[in-house]
Amino acid sequence: MRISRLTVQNNNILVVGGAGYIGSHTCLQLAAKGYQPIVYDNLSNGHEEFVKWGVLEKGDIRDRKRLDDVLARYRPRAILHFAAMIEVGESVKDPAAFYDNNVIGTLTLLSAALAAGIDAFVFSSTCATYGLPDSVPMDETHKQAPINPYGRTKWVCEQALKDYDLYKGLRSVILRYFNAAGADFEGRIGEWHEPETHAIPLAIDAALGRREGFNVFGTDYDTRDGTCVRDYIHVLDLADAHVRAVDYLLEGGKSVELNLGTGTGTTVKELLSAIEKVAERPLNIRYAERREGDSTTLVANNDKARAVLGWEPQYDLAAITESAWNWHSRRNQGV
Repeated sequence: MRISRLTVQNNNILVVGGAGYIGSHTCLQLAAKGYQPIVYDNLSNGHEEFVKWGVLEKGDIRDRKRLDDVLARYRPRAILHFAAMIEVGESVKDPAAFYDNNVIGTLTLLSAALAAGIDAFVFSSTCATYGLPDSVPMDETHKQAPINPYGRTKWVCEQALKDYDLYKGLRSVILRYFNAAGADFEGRIGEWHEPETHAIPLAIDAALGRREGFNVFGTDYDTRDGTCVRDYIHVLDLADAHVRAVDYLLEGGKSVELNLGTGTGTTVKELLSAIEKVAERPLNIRYAERREGDSTTLVANNDKARAVLGWEPQYDLAAITESAWNWHSRRNQGV
């Protein structure tokens, strides 16, 4: 059953990193549910064009004075925190930058939240905190042993949130994403990273002739067709979970960590077939050796999110690839 939201005069929600991919789609959903998104973003990875459902306050999460000023002006009832460096390969090359932005930035934001009297915090985390899977599908009790600096920075922030809850009363919902994908069905916003490293945009660019082809790393995995299996979840399903997490906290919910995935795995070859179907053309697929650190299968057990938030994914792989194709082929020509 859908959680009913309390009727209040101030429906401001601070969306940190709200000009990015998942943050902007969440702003769309927040506005549709009667909330007023206030976007706080330094635009290092976000896009000003994506701020369509609330005001933009430019600022960095490590700038405490700027955070204090924005929090005092808008007095948000909750904070949604998306702002982070996310590219795994870059985290290996420059771990210091990831710790500076992801950890120090989050701790600065948490201190500002406490000073402003905010006790409801939704944190964008990742299945990368689990590391290599011991069992699949993975639930929230799976051990956390991240294998790269990106995953470790998110794990450190999760531990901080648990201490802030225990000792400071700041309640949080930690949302561990699996593979975010797709776009707004009206094509207003979508996935836009520079450089792009995610499979679906790369494959669509290959179908559109913007790159020479698509590389598949490893065809000898113990899966139904030899390629890796991943759990792709539509970005609007992720956004819906964030809105429900805000509802949950504002109605007094306790701190909790939740997986966000569909519970269904898709192989790389199946993903490419779906993209070829929507593109109505074949892809130039190149096969290569396995990459170090790639897991055979990453699929979520989402039972806890269903039970706690009343959340259930609505969109399948066809909806993901169709909405992504619509965005990349018609709205994102210059990228």
